[in-house]
Amino acid sequence: MALEDQTARIREGEELPVEAIDRYLKTHVDGLEGPLGVSQFPGGASNLTYLLQYPGREFVLRRPPFGHKAKSAHDMGREFRILNQLNAGFPYCPRAYVHCTDESVIGAEFYIMERVRGIILRAEIPPELALDEAQTRALCESFIDRFVELHNVDYEACGLGDLGKPQGYVRRQIEGWADRYERAMTPDAPAWAEVMAWLRDKMPADHFKPALVHNDYRFDNVILDPNDPMRIIGVLDWEMTTIGDPLMDLGNTLAYWVEANDPPPMQMIRRQPSHLPGMHTRQGFADYYARRAGIELPSIDYYYTYGLFRLAGIVQQIYYRYFHGQTKDKRFAQFIHMNKLLEHKARQVIEQSGL
Repeated sequence: MALEDQTARIREGEELPVEAIDRYLKTHVDGLEGPLGVSQFPGGASNLTYLLQYPGREFVLRRPPFGHKAKSAHDMGREFRILNQLNAGFPYCPRAYVHCTDESVIGAEFYIMERVRGIILRAEIPPELALDEAQTRALCESFIDRFVELHNVDYEACGLGDLGKPQGYVRRQIEGWADRYERAMTPDAPAWAEVMAWLRDKMPADHFKPALVHNDYRFDNVILDPNDPMRIIGVLDWEMTTIGDPLMDLGNTLAYWVEANDPPPMQMIRRQPSHLPGMHTRQGFADYYARRAGIELPSIDYYYTYGLFRLAGIVQQIYYRYFHGQTKDKRFAQFIHMNKLLEHKARQVIEQSGL
């Protein structure tokens, strides 16, 4: 089906040693025969994702980005473990099959998981889906429902109770991202000093109910059923998952949520169809989340501002790799402009906030 997520030719500098992967997989996965074909999923800016195709069988390979050796930021074993154990409590995780710790195979650790065939939405909903406003609202609320469902997972029952330390989570996130941002600074990057000071000054207490936080929950990380596009059948990219404050996770998602009334510069960085008639506004998203989660959420300003700052930290870390020639991916040249736009938006939220 043409609407299913498609791969493309592998980007320059991100090639894989096909023969080495083929040998490794045929040793570790039963029943593989025939030649191996490799292509790349074009989305994503952190861990890299490839499609592996044998006659009659398909897998997905995930590896860290080239030019980055900090295992703590791209821990393949941790992501592999999350997929294996979380599936019992949150059945939208793809199954993971093999975790390779031998870096001599491809030059880095990697893991292999199932390919979940389906639709992944990018900046626009494909016109072939022909969703009306009511269907778009249903899709939006299905997206939020799965988010609430994740935050209600019994992570202890899944054996993931040691995945993070919920006490002091909010403070660690603010201080941690401030430190990471400062270490990724380039001469052309904004300082974010005013925003960091506000986040420290207005810091709320940790949420009373810790949860599994995805840390990158957005439309291009969910897979829709090709036969029923309002139904989510998969959630991807678990590399940053931990245990912490679910409202901080909400702030992360709201930072990606560009709504219809946002000005043109914000529309230019939109990467999901959150602007369409039927989609909730950011406030509507938060209100619906709070109703479904059974909590009170009087203001989203702090969590949204944190989400903008954290997103800028991620963007700047990626831009830092491009600035220093560690990646040749030309998409990242524009990330410095995204960083500046996020900083401007965060200062606007602070100026208008009643906190």
